[in-house]
Amino acid sequence: MNLLEQSWYQKNHWLSWLLLPLTALYWLLSTGRRLLFRSGILRRHQLPVPLVIVGNISVGGTGKTPFTLWLCQQLLAKGVRPGIISRGYGAKINVPTRVNTDSLACHVGDEPLLLARRSQCPVVVCPDRVAAARALLDQYPVDMIICDDGLQHYRLARDLEIVLVDGKRGFGNGLLLPSGPLRELPSRLASVDMVIANSGEVPQADYQMQISGNEAKNLLGKAPLLPCDVTLVAGIGNPQRFLLSARLAGFNVIGQRFFADHHQFTATDFAGISGPVLMTEKDAVKCQLFARDNWYFLAVTASFDSEQGAEIVTKITRLLE
Repeated sequence: MNLLEQSWYQKNHWLSWLLLPLTALYWLLSTGRRLLFRSGILRRHQLPVPLVIVGNISVGGTGKTPFTLWLCQQLLAKGVRPGIISRGYGAKINVPTRVNTDSLACHVGDEPLLLARRSQCPVVVCPDRVAAARALLDQYPVDMIICDDGLQHYRLARDLEIVLVDGKRGFGNGLLLPSGPLRELPSRLASVDMVIANSGEVPQADYQMQISGNEAKNLLGKAPLLPCDVTLVAGIGNPQRFLLSARLAGFNVIGQRFFADHHQFTATDFAGISGPVLMTEKDAVKCQLFARDNWYFLAVTASFDSEQGAEIVTKITRLLE
């Protein structure tokens, strides 16, 4: 964790105070932009099918991808045909691009590639979410669109907003970027349809989600790895959660190399590691082209208690009535 991120999760850190003028500017620009959309001065684009936003008000990992995979599974089981749109963070994309299971993460983004491989749903990426949604509708007969990480993309009119919150880290110091980790203030949660806490308690949460990962799969399709000594390698928003997941799965972590979120891995990032490597599934999709025999990823799944899960699905499927 770099100095800036450290300041986000400490009270009265000197760097947070130093950055307050930039935070004030960020607040003015983001609040003004949102007001322009709410007043109708800037146009929102309505789609012919329901749009569900899965987003957050903070930077870093909050569990959006595991939740989206869970939601797609539940909708497919109900006979709903969902499609997914995403920005494709880290990839150089100018036009809507379809994500295939054999796409490269550097071309479409790591999270969209993971979603395409595991969700069994069509995925289209583009920084312009409106263009991505229209391309998805042109190419696939979907009943509903799930927008991954689009809470602040106000050009796209939405029918339901779901916000994921990290139950361990919460809102950090409660400040907006760059003094804190927040894209929007916690008061924004009062206007969304669902707040889901990931792996912890959050006072504003409507539902509690748990993330579990028990099987370490081989990147080259060989036998899975049983609990043993491993070195963790990750380029995600919250590597400490991955560290906890690995230990809960029974692995003894003897080393770790953590990089920035969405890091574009190369073989040199693994130099000097001789024993088994354990990474996240999101990182694994970027490393398969140069993977070694003893590289594994921890596959994680989201879950809810049966009553909460059924209630979430019911609220979403009602959009189709």
